[in-house]
Amino acid sequence: MTEAQREAPEGDAVLTRIGQAVMLHRGGDREEARNRLAALWREIERDGAPFHRCALAHYLADTQDDPLDELIWDLRALAAADGLTGALAPRAFLPSLHLNVAAGYLRLGQERAARDQLALARATAGALGEDPYGDGVRAAIARLTLTLEGAAEDQDGPGT
Repeated sequence: MTEAQREAPEGDAVLTRIGQAVMLHRGGDREEARNRLAALWREIERDGAPFHRCALAHYLADTQDDPLDELIWDLRALAAADGLTGALAPRAFLPSLHLNVAAGYLRLGQERAARDQLALARATAGALGEDPYGDGVRAAIARLTLTLEGAAEDQDGPGT
């Protein structure tokens, strides 16, 4: 079950469609998943619920072949999260969203932007639960931190 499906109100057709596309992607049909998610994005882009736009952009990022396209979708997911309110605990999504953006910037060689987003991921990590999802996001933050520390050592030389 996807994160979106766990948070879906009973009978939420948009999240059901997102979940179906995610299953296609996880089953290896990246292109069809991307096509379905993109079609759904065109339907809800302007007036869809912020949670739907956030989840959809998040999963669309995962289907992209180009790192810049992936980053653009991750940034859209983060922007949509700004509109989240209510029972969906939007703060718990922020560490992961910032982490995804940080990783995208790093893949594009924008280390300063990656560090800034990683700092935001760390700063918002207190909203994560003590559960497998929270543990996974915290572990990913730690891994990216080590990667960026290694990048700094490579630039500065060992021991600086």
